[in-house]
Amino acid sequence: MTPLVPERVAALDRLLGDPSDAANPVGARAILDADERGEIPAAGERALDAYNLNAEFVPPEYGGRLTRADHLVEVMRTVYRRDPVLGLGYGASSFIAAVNVWTAAGTEQATRVADLLLAGHRVAVAFHELAHGNDMAGTEFTAAADGEHLRLSGRKEVVTNISRAQALVVLARTDPRPGPRSHSLVLVDRTALPGGGIRDLPRFTTVGMRGVQLGGLEFDAVRVPRTAVLGPAGSGLETALKALQITRTTLPAMASGVLDTALRTAVDHLSSRTLYGGPAIGIPHVRSVLAGVFADLLRAEAVGAVGTRALHLVPQSASVYSAVVKYTVSKLLLDAVDRLAELLGAHFYLREGPSAIFQKLLRDLAPVGFGHIARAACQMSLLPQLPLLARRSWTGGAPAPDALFALDAGLPELRYDRLALQAAGRDPLAASLVAALDGPWDGAGRQVRAGAEADLAELAALARACAALPVTQWGVDASPATYDLADRYSTLLTRVCCLQVHRHTTDPFLSDPAWTLAAAHRSRRSSPLPGPVEDALFDELLDRHRTHRSFGLAARPLLHREETTR
Repeated sequence: MTPLVPERVAALDRLLGDPSDAANPVGARAILDADERGEIPAAGERALDAYNLNAEFVPPEYGGRLTRADHLVEVMRTVYRRDPVLGLGYGASSFIAAVNVWTAAGTEQATRVADLLLAGHRVAVAFHELAHGNDMAGTEFTAAADGEHLRLSGRKEVVTNISRAQALVVLARTDPRPGPRSHSLVLVDRTALPGGGIRDLPRFTTVGMRGVQLGGLEFDAVRVPRTAVLGPAGSGLETALKALQITRTTLPAMASGVLDTALRTAVDHLSSRTLYGGPAIGIPHVRSVLAGVFADLLRAEAVGAVGTRALHLVPQSASVYSAVVKYTVSKLLLDAVDRLAELLGAHFYLREGPSAIFQKLLRDLAPVGFGHIARAACQMSLLPQLPLLARRSWTGGAPAPDALFALDAGLPELRYDRLALQAAGRDPLAASLVAALDGPWDGAGRQVRAGAEADLAELAALARACAALPVTQWGVDASPATYDLADRYSTLLTRVCCLQVHRHTTDPFLSDPAWTLAAAHRSRRSSPLPGPVEDALFDELLDRHRTHRSFGLAARPLLHREETTR
């Protein structure tokens, strides 16, 4: 067995210090001040430099610490829990770029990028063009052949850290003809570019993530060597889509740290606030909402954990599971923070006072639903795969290995070369539902089993509907009813994730049926949780708050004022 949370996470937490300490240069007050100025916290960047956070994004063969995607997520949750701007602006943006390099580059290129990151520099991924959004095939930026060189021309816009990055991974059209082989990824060393021919565009200002440097570049026939192409010419879209499977799984999972802090802020406020003659947290409706948000956080982390482990264990199905993680987890996080805002009332938008961090978290979390790749694009990527999944896996496919759900089990190395554009009908996660029902169940799990049986009936109904979908319903022109099938499938998989994590855990709280029943209830209806289930979750929430533990699956100890004053 291996720990879900690597020991180095505690070291990072200590380095960042107590968030409630007003004198801490990486505390909540300093982070809010930087947000007001529209800056990334300089002290936070220095702390992450000292920790060498970039090493988390580099595979061990190039000198880094990226051995397990789930450990990367836990490290980055610590950063997102403190400040989402540091999470994206310092860390995740370089990770998004680097994954494309690990997926496609040769050793020399990969070594160059690894060396840059390990030296504390930035790497940016320059995919986005405002005119085309998530339609990467519509990219107009060109890399035209010029002997032993390419000439780069066009604009890349709304790119994180593009003005601070020493290297760029640029998606460019290398063939004017339409088709999947018309684009390539080009690794651009900005420090080696000539002074002319490249122009920085004005910085884009935003409502949330104010400190993140969003900018653009305009290239005018800038020459780079042909050897700058990552992988074979024309493989750019394929590489980008494979790399997206890693990043659209891990980034939403990292962002659950934002909800953890938002929930803690709400519990702090409601515990200290008196309403109608008593503490606000004792009001039945408040208790109900808090317990529901706690359940949704656990559900989001269970889906993220299974999806992240799938990158190691069943990478051939990651095209499906990554879309499900992005689509479901982002919505869970966004909806949960909105519900907390309702409880806080006028305090949720105040920029001063003990709850001021909440309004920043609310704004900073918004891009989780559309940034990098939008939720609707995830639905679109699922639609053409649903018919084959229904026929090959949902009623008789091979189930997933137990290690997919045992969160403290070891993992094989992350094999980028085993990622596939399509799952070819392989869905071991859904197939594991049948295997779970065939296994032993104790008396305490009767309600959980009843829910699993209902899910199996739902899966059978989905299989019939998806297997009958005509080809005309597999793409962007699909009807709303067809898109609803993708939603139902994604929601069903979230329940399977929770069920299987519950069945494979050794943690006393997670092995209790209460949180699984709560997660299943929340995914089916918006009504309050059943009384005993709500009580169990609310008691656990308050206990974790009192003992300074995180609210996610790991329930790990968090740094607090008493520790920093010893």
